[in-house]
Amino acid sequence: MDTPKPLTYRSAGVNIDAGNTLVDRIKPLAQSTHRPGVLGGIGGFGGLFALPGGYREPVLVSGTDGVGTKLLLAQEANQHDRIGIDLVAMCVNDILVSGAEPLWFLDYYACGQLDNDVAEAVITGVADGCRQAGCALLGGETAEMPGMYPAGHYDLAGFAVGIVEKSAILTGAACREGDAVIGIAASGPHSNGYSLIREILVRGGAHAHVQINGEPLVDLLLQPTRIYVNAIQGLRKAVTVHALSHITGGGLVENLPRSLPTALAARIDPQSWQMPAIFQWLQEHGQVSMEEMRRVFNMGIGMVAIVPWESRQAAVQSIREHGEQAFVIGQLVPRQDGEGVRFLD
Repeated sequence: MDTPKPLTYRSAGVNIDAGNTLVDRIKPLAQSTHRPGVLGGIGGFGGLFALPGGYREPVLVSGTDGVGTKLLLAQEANQHDRIGIDLVAMCVNDILVSGAEPLWFLDYYACGQLDNDVAEAVITGVADGCRQAGCALLGGETAEMPGMYPAGHYDLAGFAVGIVEKSAILTGAACREGDAVIGIAASGPHSNGYSLIREILVRGGAHAHVQINGEPLVDLLLQPTRIYVNAIQGLRKAVTVHALSHITGGGLVENLPRSLPTALAARIDPQSWQMPAIFQWLQEHGQVSMEEMRRVFNMGIGMVAIVPWESRQAAVQSIREHGEQAFVIGQLVPRQDGEGVRFLD
């Protein structure tokens, strides 16, 4: 009888050496995101960060998220270098809503079998997103779990921490009837609604070669989520901001009311901005009602700022000066029948 070969971790599907090699490859990526406050580098058991001075009552704001089934499109298209930007964006845009400045970010990368080239491409995107957000990639975790994920698949999660002066936290309590609703443009669906998008692609038999206005469909769908840190920080210096809302899954319908007092609603004019062509394509090929589209997708508005009506033009100008498109898309009005958003159709 043959004697069974001794088992090793590698024969069970986990390559420790590959994991160590990946850490060495991503160290320069993390170093490229360093900002004041970072103590040490990646590779330890925990990331160290010294809180900045100048705060009387500093409050830490945290947020965690993933990128949902957009990951499947990235994996099917073999485009891994931008999905990490989405991961950072979904987390830092959330903590922006409280008025926080992002300080650091942690990522979690899980797979069935580690492919260092793919993992490095993903984390290159994470580092790019951190640089855009002005936060440090302070550390992370790579988990190789054979049997948990199919070959070629991986999962991502992220965690961001920011800081805000307690007196400067945005709660929406300052909102008043007549305030202007400023919409900041999205780059596309961002990282929401992709389960519906994938169903539309399957039903319509769409392929990567399909083009919309001369751009490949797959490129439009994999456009990274916009990171609004610079625009929002500039806006808060330019005008008084009463509230912010990150428009993610649920669209304006579900997200904007979360930032408003219960007595107020947003009256939105859909004609005040041009809906990106990708949404029209999705609606037509999926035969999706406009009501459903608005409850799933951002429809071209990725972030909303509520400012005094008299500050609306200055707000739009400030946002545009920081590289984003912005529009006055509505006004705050008394809420009726519990409806937080009212579209002028």
